[in-house]
Order: sequence, then structure tokens, then C-alpha cells
Amino acid sequence: MNDLERFRACMQYEPVDRAPFCFGGTWPETEERWKAEGWDPKTFDITMGADKRLWMSQWFHPHPPFEREVIEEDDAHILYINHEGILMRERKDQPWSSMPQFVKFPVETREEFRAFWKDRMQPDLTRRIGPDWKEQLRALRAQPVPFTIFSDRWGGFFGPLRNLVGVERLCQLFYDDPAFVEEMMDADADFIIAMMEQILEVVVPDVFVFWEDMAYKTAPLISPRLVRKYMFPRYRRVVDVVRAAGVEWVGLDSDGYAEPLLPIWLDAGINVAFPFEVQANMDVVRIRETFGRDLLMWGGVDKRAVAQGPAAIDAELERLRPVIEEGGYVPWTDHSEPPDISFANHCYYMERLREVCGG
Repeated sequence: MNDLERFRACMQYEPVDRAPFCFGGTWPETEERWKAEGWDPKTFDITMGADKRLWMSQWFHPHPPFEREVIEEDDAHILYINHEGILMRERKDQPWSSMPQFVKFPVETREEFRAFWKDRMQPDLTRRIGPDWKEQLRALRAQPVPFTIFSDRWGGFFGPLRNLVGVERLCQLFYDDPAFVEEMMDADADFIIAMMEQILEVVVPDVFVFWEDMAYKTAPLISPRLVRKYMFPRYRRVVDVVRAAGVEWVGLDSDGYAEPLLPIWLDAGINVAFPFEVQANMDVVRIRETFGRDLLMWGGVDKRAVAQGPAAIDAELERLRPVIEEGGYVPWTDHSEPPDISFANHCYYMERLREVCGG
């Protein structure tokens, strides 16, 4: 089987030559550590022959992006406006390993939102992808690998709004000004549909993915009641469009403990979820027992176990083996590999994952 055939068969619980064997990515600081430990990027592939995937995730971002503007900096920190218009302060020594401070978001009023959307969220594929965007799409689809269109950070109905107004203000707006929340959600639904309708006239990807990141360690950031009231109808609008064009799998990316939201997503026609952070009690073994085969899962390998070394890695992969063997599940680390993972432990993990996947 090639990578595309294997992926499709796994997602359909059909026989496979082996389970998909995938690499979940790293942080930049992780790669710097690995280089110091002897990894030579020119001679050693850290994916270790993992199945290939096509993830197109930049097409939905604000365009044109905001110009990076440094407001102030010292030896330890930098305060700047990023490409999304967010004023943020970061540590210079660990920009990925630490959380930034979000100082100011680009939208405070309806007028600012409407100007932002008019100026930067137009579904112009010639500008967003390139004048040859149709040819690019056909070339991507022609490759024998799973093709996912991931509306990273700007395709969803909580995550993108969080980028605009900030998470605390957004949570308040559900009560203080729900009409404003609905205006922003409808604008994003219209934008996603306008983007996807053009794409779907040329090619049909295997997967379309929403981005939300709407949960923390112990609970979602808003209640299931609010998700069903405000987000569910917008999910359905988008899902109906992509499914009618032949997209078989619709996914959703949210970190944190999102299990209370899974029934709503399934009702909305979303049938794939990831990354199943183990430290947030997202256990793919338990969730498979709870939701059965209706929910397809990606991720779910505890990155903390990878950091601990061979014994913990072996135990973690044995824990996951029944779900891997059943199908409908593509295992990879439950987020990109952080810099507490040594190069030796990464290599051991990837070798053992290949074995457990049947390779």
C-alpha cells in the first residue's frame, strides 16, 4: 500500500499492510538540542521513514499579514506586533518553550472587526495561494499521500475569535454581547465556505480541519451548552458544503480536555479529532470505548513518556496497541515534541512506534 491507500483504509477500519506510522513534529528548541546531541539534519531524517502527509495550513491566515513591528526590547524580552496583529511580549531565549504575554489584540469594537475582516480576510486564492493556484492544487492532489486542508488558527468559531479579541474578552462577550459573537462567527463561516467552494471546484482533499484550541487542562473554555447554541449551526454550514463535494473526513484540532465537546462535534458531522493530550486526560483508549468507531482519532501518544525513555515509551505504546490494531486511529505524539525529549529517546520512540504499527 502507498501512504494514501493506507490512510484511507485505516480511517475506514479496513485491512491495512500496517497502521499509519507518523511523525508529530518538533519545537525549534528541540531540534537545537538534538543537533547538540549529534543529530546532523543533512544525513539523518528525524521522521525515520514515517508516512508522508500533505497539510496545507497557511491559506486561511490574515492576508496581507501585519508587518512585524518591534515596540520595545531588552536583553531578555521583545514586545512586538505579530503577523496576526497581536501585540505580544516574548522571551528571547525560549520563544517556543514559554508562553508569550498577549498585551493587546487587534479588535475591540465592531468597527475594528469589520475593518479587519474587509482588509485581511478576503477569499482571494490568487493572492493567498498564487496566480497558478489551480495548478498547485492539482499537483498536490496528484501525490499518493493523504491531503489535508487545515484552516489553522483562522478556521473555526472559537479559536479565530480568540485571536481577534483575546480569550477572556471572548468568553465575556458570549454574555455581554452575543450578537457581536454571532457576527464574527458568521463572517468566519462565510469566509471558510467561500475559500472551500473555490478549492472544491478543482480538487477534493481527503480531510478538512477546523482549528479551535478551546480547552485547558481540566475543561473546555466555554460550556457545551454555548458550543451547541452558537458554534454547532456554523459547523453544520461548513460541514454540509465540504461533505456535499465529497470530502469524507472533517476534523477538529483542540488542545486540552475537550471530551465534553465531542458529542456536539459528532452531531455536527465532524468525525476526526486530535491531538488528545494525555496530560489533559484525553485518553484515546477510554474515548474509543465511550464513543466507539464513530470518532476517528489522531495523536494521543503521551509526549511525557517519550521524554522519560525506553521503559516508559514501551509501556505507552503497549497501552495504545489495541486502538492502533483496531483502526480508525493514527498515533503520533499528543503535540509537537518539546525539548525535554532527547535525540536518543526520539529515535527509540520512532523505532518502537514503527514496530507497534506493524512496520
